[in-house]
Amino acid sequence: MTEAPLRGSFHSSLDEVRDEIVRMCAMVTEMIPRATDAFLNNDLDAAQRLIDDDDLLDAVSVNLDTMCTQLLALQQPMATDLREIVAAIRLNPEIERSGDLVVNIAKATRRMFGTDYDPRIRGLITKMSEEAQRMFRLAGEAYAGRDVALGAALDDIDDRLDDYANELITAVLEDHRLHGNDPQTSIQMALLGRFYERVGDHAVNVGEWVRYIVEGWTPEHAGAERARNRSAGGAIGARTVSESASDLAGTDPEDE
Repeated sequence: MTEAPLRGSFHSSLDEVRDEIVRMCAMVTEMIPRATDAFLNNDLDAAQRLIDDDDLLDAVSVNLDTMCTQLLALQQPMATDLREIVAAIRLNPEIERSGDLVVNIAKATRRMFGTDYDPRIRGLITKMSEEAQRMFRLAGEAYAGRDVALGAALDDIDDRLDDYANELITAVLEDHRLHGNDPQTSIQMALLGRFYERVGDHAVNVGEWVRYIVEGWTPEHAGAERARNRSAGGAIGARTVSESASDLAGTDPEDE
């Protein structure tokens, strides 16, 4: 087979990888409101259906991992193509883990079954669900469109979800103080808020990998650069101290 057909097959496979990432993002986006409705409505059947449907997300994840491994092993991609595959390998667990967090929300339906939620708490859970869903939808759009600006904006958008999580903790504590609820109920509600918050964090990470695909940059690059600067500054500082000590002693540090 000539090189041209091989490269055509490669890019076709790479398109399939991209499609699977978008598909996974869409699946998580669709799961979030379903889990929330099941929880707030004490709907055990709906919760179980969502738990079962997570197997589909796992199946896509396993298939995606196999596809990426084969592309790396057989095609030896370079430059942007290599970044595409590396990003997909890193994005796969980010998105799959988001699905697991949504399943945890559905499972909370069983642990909290029969609980009558305060209207303020119900409202905050609904807001967190809507915000987490919006963030994951935007993350999928940023990836599909290679939109670096949108991907970067998710970090700021996530602040609203963090604020809702803090409000939920306050509301749960106040509800416990006023009504003397079982402490386990309060703990479960706090965990629920954490699940939504972590889904938002994963959406932010998806956005950051979009920048890696386009520009080859990750947030760790900024930290590594700061570490290099501190190291260089420390070396300069050490040299200055050494020179000062040598001046006082009347010697040249290079002669020691």
